[in-house]
Amino acid sequence: MLRLSQGHLNLLETCPPKFQQSYLTLASSLPNPETEERQTWGSRFHLLMQQRELGLSITSLLEEDTELDRSLKALVQAAPELLTNNSQQKREAEHSRTLSFGNYLLTVIYDLLIAEEEQAKIIDWKTYLKPEKRAKLARNWQTRLYLYVLAETSDYSPEQISMTYWFVKLPKKTQSHTFSYSQEQHQKTEQDLTELLTNLDNWLSSKDRHSFPHRNNCESNCPYYQELLVANISNKTKKYNVSDRDHLLHDIQDISEIPL
Repeated sequence: MLRLSQGHLNLLETCPPKFQQSYLTLASSLPNPETEERQTWGSRFHLLMQQRELGLSITSLLEEDTELDRSLKALVQAAPELLTNNSQQKREAEHSRTLSFGNYLLTVIYDLLIAEEEQAKIIDWKTYLKPEKRAKLARNWQTRLYLYVLAETSDYSPEQISMTYWFVKLPKKTQSHTFSYSQEQHQKTEQDLTELLTNLDNWLSSKDRHSFPHRNNCESNCPYYQELLVANISNKTKKYNVSDRDHLLHDIQDISEIPL
């Protein structure tokens, strides 16, 4: 079974041809030093918060990176209750869950999961400077998939689950967006997942290597349209038969998460 994360779903929904290029042909682009630097700092912050939850020493990490130290202090000041252990809570950093859905395994990793008797909170650390607009976050498959999978793999009802994004990188003020959940949202997510993955089934089973179609509004709305328009992919990348699920299973699991 193919493993799909929120990053896969976001790209598949936005631009099926880009999904095909990125995950099925293994086409790659040159690394961006600025992007890599941001991702490195983000990884360090996630490691910091994981070690803190495990009760491990974080002194060396903070001494090596004063920006980490300032960001953590700002987060503690903004939400002291979030970072205080409570005997009524079960807390786990980098908590992973997998849900079987049709021909796929949907995978999520929660930066922090706080479980209480009557409610569960998903916490996600965002480490880029400009916070996303709330409406955009609500539509993003990270929000939708994370809430959906927890409801499907636990005894919590959708109404007992919430997800909060914390934007922690300074000099922006530490801020957050919290999303509640409902049975109605849960059903809508399931419908949209079914439609999206049924399309993926059909495209993967097609022998036409151009079977992954552009969206109707692709030219005006897709951020990858011009890139794909000028790229002669067939002459530059190795093609797999998209119906060969053994190849895809190996390749798609090795792809890094797409940033939100």
